[in-house]
Amino acid sequence: MSCDISRGRKEPCKDSAGGLNAVYLINKQDLTVTYDGSDTDVITSIGSSIPAFKFDIKGSSTYTENITSSRENGTTTFEQVLELQLTKLTKEDHKTVKLIAYGSPSVLVEDNNGNVFVAGLEHGLDVSGGTIVSGASMGDMSGYTLTFSGMERVPANFLASAADATAAIVAAGVTITAGV
Repeated sequence: MSCDISRGRKEPCKDSAGGLNAVYLINKQDLTVTYDGSDTDVITSIGSSIPAFKFDIKGSSTYTENITSSRENGTTTFEQVLELQLTKLTKEDHKTVKLIAYGSPSVLVEDNNGNVFVAGLEHGLDVSGGTIVSGASMGDMSGYTLTFSGMERVPANFLASAADATAAIVAAGVTITAGV
């Protein structure tokens, strides 16, 4: 891999939107990743009939990558942090949250621009914190907050573009199980 810069960047149009639309959790397993032949930052497939569990999200959920680079150590790492807010407490969700906290899933993160990133591709994401809250007042949030953290050698790859995010996910070999 060359470290030489190979392109610049013009100021983009102001047509981007912040926020997340959904996340898709995939149980930790050996994914068979196929990269785009001309762009190794884009994934065209992660396997065949890989089950993913969709979580619709709104509001305060965020995805952030923190870059740490050390000249002294000769290292660069990408900390991937996903913060989810899941409203409403249910006994079924309680069990699911417990299992998520025990595991280290890979996560497909769909933003409000139709992009899909594959976070925790090599090492998975661990739940590093969170809360189960009932709120104090009737208007307060009742539900779950989960913070996922992971460390990777490269930033989260994009899934290859398609007509929409769901089409990109299905084209990558994922079978989506929607929430109930």
